[in-house]
Amino acid sequence: MLLWLLMSGVYTNLVIGLGIASVILAVFVARRMDAVDGMRVQVSVSPLRFVGYFIWLFVEIAKANLAVTRLILSPGLKTRQHLFAVPYSQRTDLAQAIFANSITLTPGTITVEVEPGHFLVHAVNYSEDDPDALADMNRRVAATEGRA
Repeated sequence: MLLWLLMSGVYTNLVIGLGIASVILAVFVARRMDAVDGMRVQVSVSPLRFVGYFIWLFVEIAKANLAVTRLILSPGLKTRQHLFAVPYSQRTDLAQAIFANSITLTPGTITVEVEPGHFLVHAVNYSEDDPDALADMNRRVAATEGRA
């Protein structure tokens, strides 16, 4: 709430009051949801390692953006679309979601389906290096769980 307040720059009593009410409502709903199903997300992600991964991911997204832009602007627009399996080694659902979303955030690739032990990924312009690059991403996400 404080971050939103600082970024908005609006400090009226109404806005602050509605912000506090929103936080209280969100906490109430989250606690109520936990009381109903009792399921909790296991968070075993190392914050420091995750920040390092996040920085690396932004660099990879920037590089992929340039490659996709080059592909789109090139005359002839020759693509090599491909659907392939990418194994994952994350133990927790949260880390698996981070890995799947990281694949989807990288322009030109999208996680299509989750299967036991692997994701089905579609690449707009597949190259032989894609499985190795995604294996490196898998390793980096697994490292955020506190293991290499």
